[in-house]
Amino acid sequence: MGSPQYRIESRDSLLGSLLPSPNFSHLYADRSLAVAVAVKSVADPTRQEVRVVHIPSGEIVFRTTGSGKAS
Repeated sequence: MGSPQYRIESRDSLLGSLLPSPNFSHLYADRSLAVAVAVKSVADPTRQEVRVVHIPSGEIVFRTTGSGKAS
C-alpha cells in the first residue's frame, strides 16, 4: 500500500466507529476509503461540511455541501 496522502477535515464534530480517534488525524493512502469514512463520519452530510484533502497538493478532492441552510 502507498504512503498516506489523504486527510479528513471538518469544522463540525465527526463521529463514527470508522474514525480511529476524536482528533481524526488519521491519514489515508486510498482516496476512496478516505471519502467513504468522511461521509460516514457526519450525522447529515447535507448539513455538515466534511472535506477530504490531498496532502501533497492541498487540493480538496471531496467536499459535502454542508451549507447548514434549508433551500
